[in-house]
Amino acid sequence: MLLSPDQKLRLSSRPENILLVERMIEDVCDVFSIGEEKFGNILISVTEAVNNAIHHGNKSNPEKNIDVAFRTTPQDITFIIKDEGTGFDYDNLPDPTAPENLEKDSGRGVFLMKSLADKIEFNEGGRTVALSFTV
Repeated sequence: MLLSPDQKLRLSSRPENILLVERMIEDVCDVFSIGEEKFGNILISVTEAVNNAIHHGNKSNPEKNIDVAFRTTPQDITFIIKDEGTGFDYDNLPDPTAPENLEKDSGRGVFLMKSLADKIEFNEGGRTVALSFTV
């Protein structure tokens, strides 16, 4: 995959398209010589954001798209994930570490992204998330 600044990948909301996102992340991290630990944080965070966009944002509707883009500065790499859903209230999510939520099968994605990314920003009512990683 050839990379250029501000490259964008448009995908239909199909779970198998996460493989394309993983390849994009690998290519970006190779080009910018990202270390193994930071690579792991990027891979988990970005694939979780795309997974959320597929299942929660676009409700697994293959007619809806997800855009995955990245941009770089000398200090960081930012991945931007945008879905075509209605958004969500990202300021009022249940705490996945609360005892009543520990056994639940879902609800940890945003928590993981916040823990692993150096900066996270939601825009457009939660339809867009920007995950930044210091390099």
